[in-house]
Amino acid sequence: MTGGCGFIGSHVVRSLLAAGWDVTNLDRLTYASNPANLAGVGPSAPYRFVEGDVCDASLVGGLVEGMDLVLNFAAETHVDRSLLDPGVFVRTDVEGVVCLLEAVRRNPGAALVHMSTDEVFGSLVPPLEAAEDTPFNPSSPYSASKAAAELQVRAYTTAYGFPATVIRCCNVYGSHQHLEKFIPLFTTRAFAGLPLPLYGDGQQEREWLYVDDFVAALHLIVATLPATPGVHAVHVGSGERLPNRVVAERICALAERPTSLIAPVGDRPGHDRRYALDSSGLRSRGWAPAVPFDEGIARTVHWYAANAAVWGGAATGEFAAYLERQYGARLAVRGTPPA
Repeated sequence: MTGGCGFIGSHVVRSLLAAGWDVTNLDRLTYASNPANLAGVGPSAPYRFVEGDVCDASLVGGLVEGMDLVLNFAAETHVDRSLLDPGVFVRTDVEGVVCLLEAVRRNPGAALVHMSTDEVFGSLVPPLEAAEDTPFNPSSPYSASKAAAELQVRAYTTAYGFPATVIRCCNVYGSHQHLEKFIPLFTTRAFAGLPLPLYGDGQQEREWLYVDDFVAALHLIVATLPATPGVHAVHVGSGERLPNRVVAERICALAERPTSLIAPVGDRPGHDRRYALDSSGLRSRGWAPAVPFDEGIARTVHWYAANAAVWGGAATGEFAAYLERQYGARLAVRGTPPA
């Protein structure tokens, strides 16, 4: 698999090892990867870590040779960063997927499962939900890169006649997520008594899925991979959709901090208003989320409170510079510090 030192990837690595899988983890260890996410994976485990780039065709080709399954979690994923530096997203999210597709094409025994996102569909007005065949309508360089990657998967599976599975998932949250993302950012800033920079009116609606429920869905998906050539899309969503303002208020309550810390700031360009997935296909196969949002957000906030030694590695000079670049001017308008 790729990206196993990241947030979702590290949860997947642990679950696969617990289920008795042999796991090879290719990760470039970018800012969003954290080796501490896999601390405790013992040397006796059937686990191999390879530091390298998903765009390195020679390396990827050698690793895929002889593999039964390729799980792709390597990606640049943060919308805000994609607006600051789109080219990085094209390289990893598109070129990296083409590299994997080439390796799978040359090793037909390796089944490919590629992680995508609900953001490829853009904003949906209520009560619409995106079906597996809903047309793409990306609104950010990030979502466009993920849509482009999916089109490459579709083209390869059509042209070369092999199957591949694409997972489109809603917002996954839980322990070990990088501090740049909404819930970790607001949680750690709330504990520090710092302003929580909420874009616009805070009524943007997102669908939230606890990471353990995603892992359970993944296990079902890989246990029932289709053999028919072509791309097979699977939607994984919780159905729990909440405005960002409501999530921020719940974080404040769990952190025992006043909601006055919530600081509405200038919105980001092209900010989608609402995401919603139709996940009835996967539910008909026996999967359903087990952790409701109220329980999952409580677990998550408490984890960040108790595990600064783990997530603290993300609080680097690079991250401080990013916060200043992304939020400094916005918060300065309000007269509040970004740090």
